[in-house]
Amino acid sequence: MMTILHINSSIRNAGSVSRQLSSEFMSKWKVANPGDVVIERDLASNPVPHLTEQMMGAFFTPADQRSAEQARTIELADGLAEELLRADVIVLGAPMYNFSISSALKAWIDHVTRAGLTFNYTETGPVGLVTGKKVYLFTASGGVYSEGSAQAMNFQETYLRAVLGFIGLTDITVVRAEGLAMGVPSVDAALTRGRQAIAGLVAA
Repeated sequence: MMTILHINSSIRNAGSVSRQLSSEFMSKWKVANPGDVVIERDLASNPVPHLTEQMMGAFFTPADQRSAEQARTIELADGLAEELLRADVIVLGAPMYNFSISSALKAWIDHVTRAGLTFNYTETGPVGLVTGKKVYLFTASGGVYSEGSAQAMNFQETYLRAVLGFIGLTDITVVRAEGLAMGVPSVDAALTRGRQAIAGLVAA
């Protein structure tokens, strides 16, 4: 039995392709693995607040020295990190907004990317502590940014690979739905490719 952390970061419910594909993947996963535990984290319906000075102060205070107020301040952040550390598999739906990720997802990343908890600084550089886990990343974009002249503007997938890798999540499979603003045939083709990829991943 495994624990799956399913995160959706699109601000849209209806019409979100990243949400649609990650949810279809999860539906098939549950059928194939009925005993697994699934943690649902919807960053649109339950947004994570952006970091504050008080939160940062609490992060950098040793746990045994934090005041009760500091502990309360980062209670949510600690819970989010615990979800991540507990999971065996992370399923992440992430649309591209202005060439990058949603601010909701960035806020979540800021809460869980913490020295001493999900990574450590060492004499030879940072070392990720969130290891031995699989990530399925479902991205969506209006244009095509995985290749061609627009690839240089893809700060979505490149950033996610970098920051997830920084904390130790290096086993990442990406399912891209691209060209969603390029007409109905392009949308249909993207969904077909996404569903074919999902079928292959679940079957594997």
